[in-house]
Amino acid sequence: MRDPRGLYDLNSDVVVPTGLHLVAALTGFADAGGAVSQFSSYLLDTLDTEVVAQFDPDELLDYRARRPIIYFDQDHLTGYEPARLSLDLARDELGRPFLLLSGFEPDFQWNRFSAAVIGLVESLGVASTTWVHSIPMPVPHTRPIGVTVSGNRSDLIDSMSVWRPHTQVPSNALHLIEYRLQSLDHPTVGFVLLIPHYLADTEYPAAAVAALESISASTGLIFPTDELRAQGREFLARIDDQVAENGELAKLVGTLEERHDAYMEGTTLRSPLTDEDGELPSADEIAAELEKFLAFRRGSDDEPPLAS
Repeated sequence: MRDPRGLYDLNSDVVVPTGLHLVAALTGFADAGGAVSQFSSYLLDTLDTEVVAQFDPDELLDYRARRPIIYFDQDHLTGYEPARLSLDLARDELGRPFLLLSGFEPDFQWNRFSAAVIGLVESLGVASTTWVHSIPMPVPHTRPIGVTVSGNRSDLIDSMSVWRPHTQVPSNALHLIEYRLQSLDHPTVGFVLLIPHYLADTEYPAAAVAALESISASTGLIFPTDELRAQGREFLARIDDQVAENGELAKLVGTLEERHDAYMEGTTLRSPLTDEDGELPSADEIAAELEKFLAFRRGSDDEPPLAS
C-alpha cells in the first residue's frame, strides 16, 4: 500500500493540542433525513474552524457518480464548488477545541484512507473518536429519534442504544475506521440515527439536532442548537397538519406509534440525561452546573503552568 500520508496535505500553520475528541461525519451513504449533511454544514457554518488536513478528491472521489456543482449565470460560468474532505480544528460553544472530519465519503482507496485517518489519530494524540450517520426505519416522527450505538464505549451503548440487531449491513468508510480503531483499543463510538422512513428523503431538522445531542453525550462538547430546534418545530407542525388532513397517513403514524411504544416498554433503557428516578434536571440545575463548570474553567485558566 502506498504511503497513506500522500492522500492529504497538512497545514503546518495550525497547532493542534493533544487529547482532543475527533468527531466524524461523511456524506454519501444513506444520510436519512439529511442528518449528516445538515450536521456538518451547521457546524462548519456556526463554529470557528481551521483546516488541519485537506484530502485530495482526485485520489478518493468518483466525479461521475457525484458531480461537483458549477454555477451558470445567463451566458457564462461564475463559480465552481470542488468536493471537500478535510480534518478541521473547531471550537464548541464554550470555546473548547475538537477535531472535525467532514466532507464526502471516499469512493476509492478505503484501506489507504482508513490508514491515513488512523495515522492522524495517533500522531495528533486524539482522545476519542465519535461518528454519526442515519438510516430510514419504520418509526413515527411523534417520538424522539432513537439511536443504535456501536464501538467500545459500553457506557454509551448501555444508556443510549435502543436497537441492537444481529445482522449484516452495507458498510461505509467510517465503519472500517471504527473497526480498526477498536482493535487498537482506541475509545470509539458510532451513532446510527433511526429516522422515520417517510421523512428519509427530506431535510429533517430534528435529525441534525439528534446528531448534535449524540456527539455531546459522547464528548461533553456543547453546540448551539436553538436555530435548528426552531426549524424542527416548524417542520413538525407542517407534518402534523398533513397527517391531520390525510386519513391514510394518520393511520400509518398511529400504527407506528403503537409498535414503537410496545417495543420501548420492553426495554430497560434509561436516558443519559435523566437521573435515577427518570427525571430531567430543571433549568436552574442545568444553569448551576454550567456556572460551576465555567468557574472551574476560569480558575484553571488563572493557574500558572506547571514547571518542567
